[in-house]
Amino acid sequence: MNKQLRKAVIAGNWKMNKTPAEATALINEIKPLVKDATCEVVVCVPFVDLHAALEATAGTNIKVGAENCHWAENGAFTGEISAQMLKAIGVPYVIIGHSERRQYFGETDVTVRDRVRAALNAGLTVILCVGELLSEREQNITMEVIGKQVKIALAGVSAEELKRIIIAYEPVWAIGTGLTATAEQAEDVNGAIRALIASLYTKEDADGVTIQYGGSMNAKNAGELLSKPNVDGGLIGGASLKAPDFATIVMAAN
Repeated sequence: MNKQLRKAVIAGNWKMNKTPAEATALINEIKPLVKDATCEVVVCVPFVDLHAALEATAGTNIKVGAENCHWAENGAFTGEISAQMLKAIGVPYVIIGHSERRQYFGETDVTVRDRVRAALNAGLTVILCVGELLSEREQNITMEVIGKQVKIALAGVSAEELKRIIIAYEPVWAIGTGLTATAEQAEDVNGAIRALIASLYTKEDADGVTIQYGGSMNAKNAGELLSKPNVDGGLIGGASLKAPDFATIVMAAN
């Protein structure tokens, strides 16, 4: 991490876990453990938990995020939630383009772009997920895949709006599998993403972008991963559901 140029962000992605009561209990357990954090701390929770999470984090250093949003402001999209709805209840962050959305729910690079645009228009900060499949890494086309994802997602995004985008590099083969990219692999890809952003904008713009690593980051490996200059935090899955483990990762980012 280079905190002189950009902020470190540790964000928990709870996925489809926790009822509102359970969310409140977990956040109350996390709060005293991270109250002195010098990095940004975010919990991204299921839609039904947002109200409880906002109440539980009120007055603390923990921010709340949603796990997705739709590209339209309103309309006949049964079961969907708009970015404006999230903004209206006070949610500042939203995850977009997670590999599970791409894999199970038909998300494409184009719909990711449209969701990013909707979130930015609503004033939200986006955690944009990108990453390659194991087969793509084995074919040595990691950056071709990720470069396409980044370029399409950032199409039409101004340099000013770029300040509200966090990129989370999540190798798909390391999500929920227990496999983790080595610190060197994470650094290589994050550095390549930063170089790509510099080519699309300016070096100064790229230096200001927070680029996280996600994909089985946990209490044991966080320190090594976060020691790399281009790894500016983490998007944490399973470990974010255990307060002591999540707090250990936050402390590693300090």
